[in-house]
Amino acid sequence: MNTAAGGPDAGSIGEHEEPPVPVDRPPIVVAANRLPVMRTEEGWSPSPGGLVRALYPLLRATGGKWIGWTGDTDDAPAPFHVDGVDLVPVPISAAEVELYYEGFSNDGLWPLYHDALRESTYDADQWDAYGAVNQRFADVLAAESPVGALVWIHDYQLQLVPAMLRAQRPDLRIGFFLHIPFPPHELFSRLPWRNEVIEGLLGCDLVGFQRPMGAMNFVASAQQLLDVEAERSDDERTAVIDVDGRRVHVGPFPISIDVAEVEEMAAGRATRQRASQIRARLGDPEVILLGVDRLDYTKGIGLRLRAFGRLLEQGLLDPERHVMVQVATPTREAIEHYQDERHEIERLVGSINGRFSRLGLPVVHYIYRTIPFEELIPLYRAGDVLLVTPFRDGMNLVAKEYAAAHIDGDGVEVLSEFAGAADELTDAVLVNPHDEQALEAAIVTAVEMHRHERRERMAGLRAQISKFDLHGWADRFLDALADL
Repeated sequence: MNTAAGGPDAGSIGEHEEPPVPVDRPPIVVAANRLPVMRTEEGWSPSPGGLVRALYPLLRATGGKWIGWTGDTDDAPAPFHVDGVDLVPVPISAAEVELYYEGFSNDGLWPLYHDALRESTYDADQWDAYGAVNQRFADVLAAESPVGALVWIHDYQLQLVPAMLRAQRPDLRIGFFLHIPFPPHELFSRLPWRNEVIEGLLGCDLVGFQRPMGAMNFVASAQQLLDVEAERSDDERTAVIDVDGRRVHVGPFPISIDVAEVEEMAAGRATRQRASQIRARLGDPEVILLGVDRLDYTKGIGLRLRAFGRLLEQGLLDPERHVMVQVATPTREAIEHYQDERHEIERLVGSINGRFSRLGLPVVHYIYRTIPFEELIPLYRAGDVLLVTPFRDGMNLVAKEYAAAHIDGDGVEVLSEFAGAADELTDAVLVNPHDEQALEAAIVTAVEMHRHERRERMAGLRAQISKFDLHGWADRFLDALADL
């Protein structure tokens, strides 16, 4: 999931009112790379994250389970119970973390699935580790899943699990959701193990993607690589693939956020006071431009910094009236591409501040750390213009969180066309981030936008995110899987 500070779910899983769960729903078993908990001095506590908020009530109500890694290498505790849900750890060794996770998943698949923005590493040892860990997940799922359960597998680290699981447990209904983009066939075909990945995903009954484009890219690769038959819908959004006498359903299920929870936090007195304090500490500028991202080369952080610097240089923005805040959450720091990206971002921040800052008042405020969600909401409220400029993104929940936090009905978003959120948030100022002049023009448009237009656009954004919230996303996927 693409939220920089862990999503709209900081705090205990049971803090907020949970949506009703259909009483006739079969048991649900979730598999993801990580378990939804973390170790603390007091023991296990729930991790923040939208996926946890959406799925935990469903697991609790149906007697389901969550299968995943604890996050610690060579760690194999017995299954345990947290907040009414059974959690089943899958052990991963230090060598496997390096090969399966940092290697094949994040140095191989991640750049390939994001338009090959960086060269991927295709290493046979990494592939073998990926297969071994996927088989371990499949074995645990086969042993732990009740008869007739709905098994929901998540994300690019576990793409081989569906077929491995089906070979052992054909009684299960198996769904898979990819949280990141799925690339066009021309890029995907670079992967030496392309057939094996497609075959793994075709072990599902239902394969879900963030965007219709991702779903159709998958169908095209399946047809061209495995010569399978596919029946596409008239609008090219969904398809059914025939595999070994089974029908695999494919379609978009765009993920969302817990809108009510964000609005509740945004309306609190503490949030309002903190937002005012933020503006004061920034020198009470006329406009605060805000970026909130994981520090990832796919996010286009350097693009927006360079555009901001050029606009200051051209006099189209004024350092006494316009400031920028960029939150960059550390991630995958052991991978060279991420180290290089961090150095480049810090160089740009230093260069812009060196040229345009006043004594005691930087023009770019750069925060390289994880910010708890309760601290992020006031920052959203203080930000007048949100800049979301990824080269490619599965969804980008920050764009939705910002709109939900602006209960005052004001604020503008500059949003990349290549973020999944652009399909829904059409009232943002949409831009092609590869076009430097278009990006600069979009930022100026947002900064200078009349209040009436700002409020009209924000009303459209807020109406859209209110239609489909986080719990509705999970219900739609699981209902579709149960109905097959």
